[in-house]
Amino acid sequence: MTILIKNANEVITLKSHVQGPRTKEQMRDIAIVENGSVLIEDNRIVAVGAFEQLVADFPDLIKNAELVDAAGKVVMPGLVDCHTHLVHGGTREQEFNMRLNGSTYMEIMNAGGGIHATTKCTRETSFEQLYEKTMQHLDVFLKHGVTTVEAKSGYGLDWETEKKQLEVAKKLQEKHSVEVVSTFMGAHAVPRDYKGREDDFVELVIQEMLPKVVELELAEFNDVFCEKGVFTPEQSRRILEAGKTLGLTPKIHADEIEPYKGAELAAEVGAISAEHLLVASDEGIQQMAEAGTIAVLLPGTAFFLRAPFARGRLMIDEGVPVAISTDFNPGSSPTMSLPFIMNLACMHMGMTLEEVLTATTINAAYAINRGAQIGSLEADKQADVILLDVANYKQLQYFYGMNHTNTVIKNGRIVVQNGILVEQEH
Repeated sequence: MTILIKNANEVITLKSHVQGPRTKEQMRDIAIVENGSVLIEDNRIVAVGAFEQLVADFPDLIKNAELVDAAGKVVMPGLVDCHTHLVHGGTREQEFNMRLNGSTYMEIMNAGGGIHATTKCTRETSFEQLYEKTMQHLDVFLKHGVTTVEAKSGYGLDWETEKKQLEVAKKLQEKHSVEVVSTFMGAHAVPRDYKGREDDFVELVIQEMLPKVVELELAEFNDVFCEKGVFTPEQSRRILEAGKTLGLTPKIHADEIEPYKGAELAAEVGAISAEHLLVASDEGIQQMAEAGTIAVLLPGTAFFLRAPFARGRLMIDEGVPVAISTDFNPGSSPTMSLPFIMNLACMHMGMTLEEVLTATTINAAYAINRGAQIGSLEADKQADVILLDVANYKQLQYFYGMNHTNTVIKNGRIVVQNGILVEQEH
């Protein structure tokens, strides 16, 4: 199938001579083609440029192409949500009310809420129920312009439930238009029955769970919650190094609630990304910049927990490649609106309009090792493209809290048109 997206006000290509995630001033270079067009054949981008030039260069292809009129619109790469806890049972709106009445995140968790509440519910929810619920979530992501999602496990804390979460994600990767990239996070919390013998649970993750994840090809990445009261830096290092030995790329939930040298650990173990980083130290930020570790910042979590926001402006200025994500999860960021998260990053983390576009496309793609395939509109890259009902990219954040997505093309197929799902494989 050939598609020609014609005469957009702006095509945000994110094209660059830079290989790898963008840093510093590179994050502001979004490479705009005004009055641009995009030619797609099958699942690949053929060319981006002026309509007349594409007609001259590819007359035979264009002759039979399906035309998509982008007049008055902005065209850009599909959004990449590189940190979610996509597959889970239940909701936790009661905890939201508790926080509004003064309870802290850790107080709720210690009282049996938090991760443990979702773990209990996820264990009790069948594969089929999890699959149908998550399918609906992916539909929402897609209608907001998200074409690729990372999905972490971590609401099992036992092998059978972790496996169930990862198998749901794997089936959805096969069935849904949104691409689902899986991360194993068996070390999301210490189960209640391992309290006081945390090292035993660490060994369970290392000796039993990680080998099975690899054997069954259920994940590409291995994540751990390095936080005071959860897993120490040393325990986290052991889990991440064990995963590396088995071929899993390390990620780390770092410095979310208290400074705990998680950013430093990310740099030391060669993690592809460190995530949250609300209270990362100056030293940790500098070490991440030197190591090239991507900071995946999650402003929705700070917003929902009413916590201080990560120092996104400082991280960019120090040379850390920054991505942003929803952190969609039932406890601390129950949103599937990556466009709203972009608003928050501008308003509360000092990021520019251009930087948030880079952070949700090419840098987010590199945070899940997909930067060579997606995240920018360039010849031979995967045809993940969105059309937005705004006159220019500045309006995306100016008209805040709204979904401007009109059309979504995933792998060269139109899957959302006029804001409505038009082709799904449910």
